[in-house]
Amino acid sequence: MLSPTLTPAPHQPSTSPHLMLKTMAEKIIKEGKAEILAGDKVFYNHIQQFNRDLSVMVIRSWHELYHDHFKSRKRNHEQTEPANAPYINILEALSATGLRSIRYARELDHVNKIVANDLLADAVKLINENIQYNNLSDKLVANHGDAIKYMGSTNTKFHVVDLDPYGTAMPFIDSAIQCIKDEGILLVTCTDAGVLAGSGYPEKCFSLYGGNNFGGSMMGSESNHEVGIRLILNSIAQIASKYKKSIEPLLSLSIDYYFRLIIKVRTSAIEVKELASTTMMTYHCAGCGDKINQYLGRKSAEKGKGKYQYPRVVLPASECQYCESAFHLAGPMYGGIIHNKNFIEKVLEINAKSDPEVYQTTERIKGMLTLALNELETPSYFNLNQLSSFFKAPPISIHQFCNAIGSLGYKVSLTHAKKNCVKTNAPWEVILQVNKQWLKKCNLQLIEDFDNGKVNKTDKVIEKINKLRENPEMSSNLTEGMIGYKILKNLKGELTVDFDTENEESMKIKKLRGLKMVRFQENPKNWGPKARPK
Repeated sequence: MLSPTLTPAPHQPSTSPHLMLKTMAEKIIKEGKAEILAGDKVFYNHIQQFNRDLSVMVIRSWHELYHDHFKSRKRNHEQTEPANAPYINILEALSATGLRSIRYARELDHVNKIVANDLLADAVKLINENIQYNNLSDKLVANHGDAIKYMGSTNTKFHVVDLDPYGTAMPFIDSAIQCIKDEGILLVTCTDAGVLAGSGYPEKCFSLYGGNNFGGSMMGSESNHEVGIRLILNSIAQIASKYKKSIEPLLSLSIDYYFRLIIKVRTSAIEVKELASTTMMTYHCAGCGDKINQYLGRKSAEKGKGKYQYPRVVLPASECQYCESAFHLAGPMYGGIIHNKNFIEKVLEINAKSDPEVYQTTERIKGMLTLALNELETPSYFNLNQLSSFFKAPPISIHQFCNAIGSLGYKVSLTHAKKNCVKTNAPWEVILQVNKQWLKKCNLQLIEDFDNGKVNKTDKVIEKINKLRENPEMSSNLTEGMIGYKILKNLKGELTVDFDTENEESMKIKKLRGLKMVRFQENPKNWGPKARPK
């Protein structure tokens, strides 16, 4: 039963023909299995259909796993949910037109009640009209009120709380954590990617999320999209821990201009104790991009059996050993696993069965989630082209890089967050050595082409070839002050690298890239975040 703190809407829709003709004359939006009436005073963004399609599938996936969980508890006489009756309560805290809530009501099974809340009277008026227009008054109610106050005062525990604000979701997290049911899910959107993944607002990033990203360095700025995810997760985990609750990220995505996180919340004293050991600071080189992670706690043994200890300090030298640049400090951020692979497989299974006429973003959901499913669990990624540019070498292809890393016995993956970026568990020194050997390979090929008459023998080219014959591990385009020059000077030893022979790792990536998938957004006309409603 819903809490009596629901506030009636200031406008109760009538069933009069006059009102129906009036609302029918407004713009009708069709999305999923819903049809809504929309006006220019209430926020609607069509490009967020991906977000809404994915959210429907996420809740379906959660329900199947949640239902299985409680079936097992029933066998142990701990059943707390009705066996067959609809029982799922959903809160959309910032509902605007009510489209998302109406889609939930139409497209999800086992729903008992959905509350569509909004602070704007015009929005609530429109939500009520849309509830009537869709004949959903039996399971969907509008509430006119401040989302923070409502979530903090309601007696209802929601299985699903969906936060999709304009900008950051952080002001709403504390009260959302309080009203979510154990083993329920928190769906969070933050549309301020410019703050989380940009370099222009470090003070705002810290004040909203309690940490810093990698800033605007060449290698750091690319990685900031995952750092943004980890900053959000850390903030939510810190808030949840105050209420003896822990979080489990089920799916964490950087999408276009926003972040979308699916997080399971549960009460667990043991997991709260582990918070420090999944929280990290990162020293990152502002030059070549080397990263050193400092976790803020330690576990001495397996979950639930060990001791929790103060961290051992991991300090870098005063300057990077490879490029002699300064280290910057990022975080604190979440240092644990950001995807649950079993959950993603369930979402992909549901997505594959979905009607593409109804869910028009199924192909992109498949592409993005397939990449997320295959990501390595190691934090952070880097851009291959940027790394090659340090050495003034031709770009190395993903396939050749994967051949090289796989031949050395390390793992590699793509990332959903950025094109031409990879993750690997190889140490940074190995990654730099691979790029050094790539430069050497390209230089030797250029010398061979010169000797075989495939290169015009101008005075400038002859001078360049003569220098390369003396030292094929250096680029003639590098000068002493450049990052690549310093890396090549400081890298010690020789590494034998095979760029051409395929191996298990490179074949895995080749197969993944060969799948016909829409991995990243193809920007339509007028793409991007809309302006605030009038």
